[in-house]
Amino acid sequence: MQKKYILAASAALVIIAAGAFTYNVRAQRNNGIAAVVNGEQITVAQVKEFYEGNPQIAGRIPFELIYNSALDALVNSKLALQAATAANIQATPEYQKALAEMQDEVARQIYVEQQVKNRVTDEEVKKMYDEYVNNFKAEKEIKAKHILVDEEKLAKDIIEQLNNKSASFDDLAKKYSKDQPDLGYFTAEAMVPEFSEVAFALDKDTYNKEPVKSQFGYHVILVEDIRDSQPLPIEAMAPQISAKLSQQAVAEVINDLNTNAQIEKFDLDGKKIEAPKEAE
Repeated sequence: MQKKYILAASAALVIIAAGAFTYNVRAQRNNGIAAVVNGEQITVAQVKEFYEGNPQIAGRIPFELIYNSALDALVNSKLALQAATAANIQATPEYQKALAEMQDEVARQIYVEQQVKNRVTDEEVKKMYDEYVNNFKAEKEIKAKHILVDEEKLAKDIIEQLNNKSASFDDLAKKYSKDQPDLGYFTAEAMVPEFSEVAFALDKDTYNKEPVKSQFGYHVILVEDIRDSQPLPIEAMAPQISAKLSQQAVAEVINDLNTNAQIEKFDLDGKKIEAPKEAE
């Protein structure tokens, strides 16, 4: 079995390497130039960078299929920039104002990101994860599959086939279920009450003898395992913890800036707005 996985992994690496080799070879054709727009070059590498910078596209459409459209977008962008330069747009007040605003926004963003990075350390993530583990309360959870159908009569017929052992649960699920059969592990609160009430009353390796009606239809449920829930590993929790710590860090940065600054505010009539008094 291990040899099988090793061979599969090796084959995958060969495919990946072949894809990269093919791209590199094709990119070298015509000296890697994808287009020349009024004397200015656009390279295949730039098209690739543009493609990879749009993950909503890169994740769904192969580069070769989107290449022409991506190249057209870069050509149009180059044409617009050339026209703007020829019109000396960079010297206009509108451009200078927009550029200054953009520079200010980039400066603010980089400053806050740096401050957040300094505060959201691996140690802080580990500290919050340890708190999560220490406060974790185990709950009963089950691993189950279900067959979901629209008609009660069909659900009863499925149960009858299970009783007679004329078909396996998986085969019946594949044939009839309008939902993904495998539900994995879950706690009672994760499902609608009528589903959980029946599912959590079943023993391991048993199924309900009467259809369970919910807002989604009629369920036939097979419980495969019962256990106490466990804390998620730190690898699974780290992104969520980092996001939470980042939100807190942004709030702290803004609060620190306000605390250490001299600020005067005025209302629309020009009257000074007094700062609210701190509670004693």
